[in-house]
Amino acid sequence: MDEMSDYAAELQKKDIRLGLVPTMGYLHEGHLSLVRLLDGKCDIKGASIFVNPIQFGKGEDMEAYPRDEELDIAKFTDEGCEVVFCPSADDMYPDGFQTYIDVEVLSKPLCGLFRPNHFRGVVTVVNRLFNLTRCSVAAFGLKDYQQAIVIRRMVKDLNIPVELVFGETVREDDGLAMSTRNSYLTSEERTLARLIPVSLNWAAVQASSGSNDCMRILKGMREILVSQPGIDIQYLEAVDTETLQPRRSINNGVQILLAVNIGKTRLIDNCHICHDREKV
Repeated sequence: MDEMSDYAAELQKKDIRLGLVPTMGYLHEGHLSLVRLLDGKCDIKGASIFVNPIQFGKGEDMEAYPRDEELDIAKFTDEGCEVVFCPSADDMYPDGFQTYIDVEVLSKPLCGLFRPNHFRGVVTVVNRLFNLTRCSVAAFGLKDYQQAIVIRRMVKDLNIPVELVFGETVREDDGLAMSTRNSYLTSEERTLARLIPVSLNWAAVQASSGSNDCMRILKGMREILVSQPGIDIQYLEAVDTETLQPRRSINNGVQILLAVNIGKTRLIDNCHICHDREKV
């Protein structure tokens, strides 16, 4: 912890811009694409690996979350990262720690309804990482769309001097969004998960064909997702891209966000739909 702080202070004295990709490790191509997104935006590329306990709720997969720190460091190094910060929970939250950050409105809907303290944990740890690394730019993926919007709000509200860049969702060959939790799926569940991008593609086609009724599109998506037994829809919403409030018509575009449970695995995904939209 002290080593990271001292190193960051030296970089700042020399006006060297550090770029950061915060992760919980067990890397896939989506994470590595964010490292490449830093190219040309900073002088030194860096990353963090930290499975953040305060963003997990009771009964969630904190202990089961996959880890391979040695392999992750090697992957980051291969992508040109000169700094990989791997703090412990005691480093991040020492005895007596009691200061948390809430983005009150944007954290409430969607995932916030089912994981009530999740975003408090996310923005608190992100703020800690920003302070410890003194990064000038940070990259996040848009697969976690609500998280991206919440972090952007925190940075704006607290006047944090960090430039945010966001990377598009990276997908498997069959369209499923890359996620660490995909590793939990059985082969049968993995086949079933394919219905998620199928439903998103269907929504995009409907919108690009001129449909303006969000409720009709959500109904069609729901029918696709439950066409085979095994997918439990937690939420499926069409929302404003900025406020995350529900929208009934597409007009200039909306964000479709969903969360489903397949077996013991919770998956999230999203896409932007408008009247001129390519497939996911």
